[in-house]
Amino acid sequence: MKIDGKKKELVVIGNGMAGVAAVEEIIRLAPERYNITILGKEEHPNYNRVLLADLLTGEKELSELTLNAFSWYKKNGIKLKSGSPVKKISRGERTVTSEDGTTVNYDVLIIATGSLPFMPSVDGIDKTGVMTFRDINDCERIRESAGSAQRAVVVGGGILGLEAAYGLKKLEMDVTIVHLMDRLMERQLDEVAAAYLKEDLEALGMEVLLSKETVGIGGNGSVDSIHFKDGGSVETDMVVMAAGIKPNIELAAASGIYCERGIVVSDTMQTYDPAVYAVGECVEHRGSTFGLVAQVFDHAKVLANHLAGDSRMVFKNKPVSTRLKIPGVPIFSAGRVPAAGDGGADGVIDTIDYHDHGARVYKRLFIKDNTLDGVVMYGDVVDGPALFQRIMDGGDISTKRKELLLGSGPGGRGGGDAVDALPDEAIICGCKGITKAMIVDSVKTEGLFTLDDVKRETGASTSCGGCSDLIERILQATLGSSFKEESGERSICGCTKYTRSDIIKNIREKALKSVGDVMETLGWESVGCDECRPAINYYVSVIWSKDYKNDPTSRLVNERMHANIQKDETFSVVPRLYGGVATAAELKRIAEVAERFDVPLIKLTGGQRIDLVGIERDDLVSVWEALDMPCGYAYGKALRTVKTCVGSLHCRYGTQDSLSLGRSLEKKLDGLWMPAKVKLGVTGCPRNCAESAIKDLGIVGVSGGFEIYVGGCGGIKLRGGELLCTAGTEEEASEITCAFIQYYREDAVYGERSFKWIDRVGLGKIKEVVVADAEERKRLAIKIEAEAALAKDPWEERVKAH
Repeated sequence: MKIDGKKKELVVIGNGMAGVAAVEEIIRLAPERYNITILGKEEHPNYNRVLLADLLTGEKELSELTLNAFSWYKKNGIKLKSGSPVKKISRGERTVTSEDGTTVNYDVLIIATGSLPFMPSVDGIDKTGVMTFRDINDCERIRESAGSAQRAVVVGGGILGLEAAYGLKKLEMDVTIVHLMDRLMERQLDEVAAAYLKEDLEALGMEVLLSKETVGIGGNGSVDSIHFKDGGSVETDMVVMAAGIKPNIELAAASGIYCERGIVVSDTMQTYDPAVYAVGECVEHRGSTFGLVAQVFDHAKVLANHLAGDSRMVFKNKPVSTRLKIPGVPIFSAGRVPAAGDGGADGVIDTIDYHDHGARVYKRLFIKDNTLDGVVMYGDVVDGPALFQRIMDGGDISTKRKELLLGSGPGGRGGGDAVDALPDEAIICGCKGITKAMIVDSVKTEGLFTLDDVKRETGASTSCGGCSDLIERILQATLGSSFKEESGERSICGCTKYTRSDIIKNIREKALKSVGDVMETLGWESVGCDECRPAINYYVSVIWSKDYKNDPTSRLVNERMHANIQKDETFSVVPRLYGGVATAAELKRIAEVAERFDVPLIKLTGGQRIDLVGIERDDLVSVWEALDMPCGYAYGKALRTVKTCVGSLHCRYGTQDSLSLGRSLEKKLDGLWMPAKVKLGVTGCPRNCAESAIKDLGIVGVSGGFEIYVGGCGGIKLRGGELLCTAGTEEEASEITCAFIQYYREDAVYGERSFKWIDRVGLGKIKEVVVADAEERKRLAIKIEAEAALAKDPWEERVKAH
């Protein structure tokens, strides 16, 4: 519908998952119907809040959480005002006004303001160190505080609180979970499953306190303790409030839109004002509010159907399934799980139970009026999706009771037989409402072979990711023997079907030396995105190191600025200190620069560097010029540090000169771009003071030579390195190190950490190339030194150009 031949003006308040999901559906159903403006409070594009715990731990970067990059808005003609909170809705004039004074007219308004964390009214709630866990800024605040804090208390034992607690534990904090109720996840689990969950969390090193009502937070300005109604208390440096959410209705209520607990909407998501709609966690529908992404996406589909002119869909609050995203804690819950003692009054009077105490496998089905009403599973959850489908179907199960917990396949469950038993209408991705038939049809008609293919074409598994395993089983059942053979390499992003191999082959054969050359030659269907453009830029730089054309616009902001951007839009600057060694003159110069530019924080890092934090953008070049030191590349996919101990030069335990070898390697590899960040360690004896065992490549001095370990990681994927070989001399160790790094640079997928590359390629293959084949080893070592010689210090270049 258009007004006088013009498109209607559609304005969306909220750039989160609900509002943008509605816009995606509207564009799909009626692309020419509206001019669309989105106003978002945060600076970021739409991202996946379900995976915030992965961002907190560092397991995922922000780009991996991004659902709609800025390029998507531009491609679809959407006006996005990010970082623009709305302060007023004027329904009479049909305008919205943001805090910066911008006023936008609307014909149709969608309110998608989400929810606010529930903050109990207790003494000390406003102290420094009390935090919430709802968005990217929260993650950044928690991570920053975790650097100096040791102890954390998470208030709330629901899904959000437990995932936040696990994230804090991965940040090596001492974590206590405090929950008001007598069992964790009481809305999803019964007493038995909740008890198993408590045991497993305690086994992971977290303390769990139940039936604890918080009455106060202690501390003189900053948190130092939390206090309970029963008189108990816990000492802590941080309190994370994750005790629930409440709909964010303030803006709507102030405009006169009818609200109760949430913004009250009809079955088509329309408010009492016919020009205003609402979706997501801010709404209330027939007395219910919402907090799960599957429900939010259902809101979006119904609203889009109505605004696109079809108007046949109505929202019905359906059962949902949940999983807990903590590795090694297998939980599945779906439908209605009665509270203790809840039963006869509403017909839930029957259960079917399976409990293997020794194997810690527990399953309980809740039956209401001869239909499956709820499921709780712990330990073995493979049949969860099939049972959830039974709940959705709502059929009589009175004659099928014996088979419900026996599994779908002969002699067991979980393989192709179980997938085959699922009906075509079975919902595989509850978040997006994607059925088995939709996935199978896409696999067959679109030629899909991998999970990423299915994500790109159908949208399944792009939210919580809980259905990934089931989708891969559907792929295996559908493709048969082709599954393993043809699922090895994926396209580099959703913009294209070209794989890394395709792109590398064309870059080499057609002498493509820039991002533009590659996209033009291969017929890219768009301008690219923040996945493919940086990857292509890296591949051309490795293949044509002497004369490739660097594209600064294809680098992420940190690499464009040559400094790490902070949450307040200032930057941190980290100069290179080879092997962690500084002269008195360098230290003096760093101190003078910090004083001259009023740097608010000087931080000694774990990589033996000095970080100047809080530098204004306009001061960056002047700071670099005043420092007159090499760039430390702390911001990029490059060699970060070579951590060393003093070794045999000074230490009475040292068996080898680790300091000289480490400094030499850092100078050889300085300035080289890598597929992902690379950290090295060189230690002079097996005491391993330089933590060589958890570096991408670590060297340990031993009597008679050097042990070289590869594939270590000290971050979220904590793992020790594997022994690559033993080198007899410093020269041999250096050559093997250089060859390994160059092989990784040439062979890894952009963004692939070294340990993931080793897992994919195989340590045996790497040994053949960089250890056994002396000629190839020497070639790779010579090549990387030649490429390093071409590298120019970015700080020095910017200072010269200034």
